[in-house]
Amino acid sequence: MKLSELIQKFLENCEVEKNQSPKTIRNYSHYLGRFLEFAGDIEPKKITLDKVHDFRLFLNRIRDKADGQLGIKTQTYHIIALRAFLKYLIKNDIETLAPEKIELPKIPQRTVEFLDHDEIDRIFKEVDTSNISGLRDIAILETLYSTGLRVSELAKLDRKNIDFKTKEFMIRGKGRKPRLVFLSDRSAEKIRTYLEKREDNFEPLFINFKRGSTAEDITLGEKRRLTTVSIENIVRKYARKAGIVKQVSPHTLRHSYATTLLRNGADIRSVQEMLGHASITTTQIYTHVTNERLKEVHRKFHG
Repeated sequence: MKLSELIQKFLENCEVEKNQSPKTIRNYSHYLGRFLEFAGDIEPKKITLDKVHDFRLFLNRIRDKADGQLGIKTQTYHIIALRAFLKYLIKNDIETLAPEKIELPKIPQRTVEFLDHDEIDRIFKEVDTSNISGLRDIAILETLYSTGLRVSELAKLDRKNIDFKTKEFMIRGKGRKPRLVFLSDRSAEKIRTYLEKREDNFEPLFINFKRGSTAEDITLGEKRRLTTVSIENIVRKYARKAGIVKQVSPHTLRHSYATTLLRNGADIRSVQEMLGHASITTTQIYTHVTNERLKEVHRKFHG
């Protein structure tokens, strides 16, 4: 069987057997498609270390229209996808290169941009809550900061998801994995106030108010659900109004949430669960925070 057919079977396996997200499958398809473009529709046994080496050179020399080079992280994603594909082939007794023979390049440690308490407060104070749009916006900001939700997770929320008695709700994040999310008293109150001012019965929690219609058509309600881009624009708008010079996005509020937890003594495993990270390695981008806290403890007790 040729490479193209096996890649298709691998993608189907990711979808049906592994229940991986559509985004993961699209990424695998893109990265393996690029390998197919490079290597041709060869037999899997012709994938060698030399072939992989040449593929890496190929990736490193790709230039886009603006003469931009593929970043080391993006190049690594291609190799991770190839290793996953080879692992699938080996599992199905198809002769090919052993995936463990391919070493991954070291990626420089990520740094995260986060906001301190004063910056968060300045952003929140810029919201005019005398109208329904402002009530919605402050509810969005407070929810992002108090839960650490990804913007895609926030956009998918419906009214019925929120339990105001327990101040918690269940979501399915990356990889469709369920996790429990907790609201602060303040964010729960902001959502409640916003919903009390709504004059519709639309399912989506966060909607736009530009169209002026209060029709009860369910399909219209779904059309009025705020997109991730709209939510990103809302966050940026208030950060600019507050004079924050950092590049602020919903993910910045997620970073700020994690940073606040760790600074207040939460252990990194708990933060991993609350963020919905599959691997503790991902959560370790926040070790700069725990290191700083340890430094303060050392200074206080060993000064």
